[in-house]
Amino acid sequence: MTETRGLGKSLFSLTKPRVVVLLQITAMCAILSHNLIVNNKINRDTLEIMMIVFIGGYLTAGGANCINMWYDRDIDPIMTRTSKRPLSVGDITPKAALIFGISISIIGTIWLLEMANEVAAFWALFSILFYVFIYTIWLKRTSVQNIVIGGIAGSTPPVIGWAAAEGELELASSSILDFMNSILNIGGYMPWFMFLLIFFWTPPHFWALALYRSEEYEKVGVPMMPNVKGKERTLFEMKIYSIFLVLLSLTTPLAFQEKNYLDLDFNMYLAIINSLILSIWYGVTIWEININKNNDIMPTASHSFFVSLTYLAVMFIILVLTSSTFYQPPGFPINGAVLSTVLIVYIILRKRGRKE
Repeated sequence: MTETRGLGKSLFSLTKPRVVVLLQITAMCAILSHNLIVNNKINRDTLEIMMIVFIGGYLTAGGANCINMWYDRDIDPIMTRTSKRPLSVGDITPKAALIFGISISIIGTIWLLEMANEVAAFWALFSILFYVFIYTIWLKRTSVQNIVIGGIAGSTPPVIGWAAAEGELELASSSILDFMNSILNIGGYMPWFMFLLIFFWTPPHFWALALYRSEEYEKVGVPMMPNVKGKERTLFEMKIYSIFLVLLSLTTPLAFQEKNYLDLDFNMYLAIINSLILSIWYGVTIWEININKNNDIMPTASHSFFVSLTYLAVMFIILVLTSSTFYQPPGFPINGAVLSTVLIVYIILRKRGRKE
């Protein structure tokens, strides 16, 4: 019995539960936003879809992580950050890890195919294949853009969640154009706004950590931007991505299906302001990173890294809160856009107080 529990714990650890749960939270936010904007309601069906996507998303993303650890079993024991993983310490055999990863990936994809729809299942399968073959096997050990391109896989959960919430979506097979339309035109810009948010956020988030903890990657031959291109080039590209995030904030009304910028209501103006304030706040931490040789880079880079986590979480929260402005049953007293503003002010002041 003890051995069985130990095996179960090791297999569960292979899925990177904390990372996968964070990914699924973005999918849950997409589902909530969809049902608030499109259906103007949150009901039992919403909770059902959330459960279906969480299970399917956990299995597919967790399976991809298992395969990633199986492939990286030669370098993980050397790096301090990954030396305690089940394969690194010998708690499980490589064969068992690979079989488990492939199995739950297939089960998760079939689950979404049967319980959600073809498009949601497609994007889940796409993320598995992209993460394993494009990122893990091809780019991770060959390109400094590994994190950038590989981030596509981690950006898909909101797309999966939104597609599942849309209902009966099917893949078109009559032509390549129809097929592309069926996987991209899934009922709005919001899922792609969320996709781009995660995609633009990933490089500066990860490179902030790499600026002061990249020695281990260099030791095992994984090319990271600071080691290959230098800290100056890394910080320059981080700043570019911070500008992309600010520009993305300007498209916030499109995420809520508002196309006429000259006729926005109070809530939509607040949505733009809230997104801009958050993105600029995070961007400032990137521009404040000090790579001067006479200074310790860790305090400023680590500050930006931890602020990036708060930034992404709060961005998704305010997207859901602003979506709630489309849901106004009788006696509903809360204005989600205003509440978002209060939350942002509180978070920024609290973080600034801690820094000082």
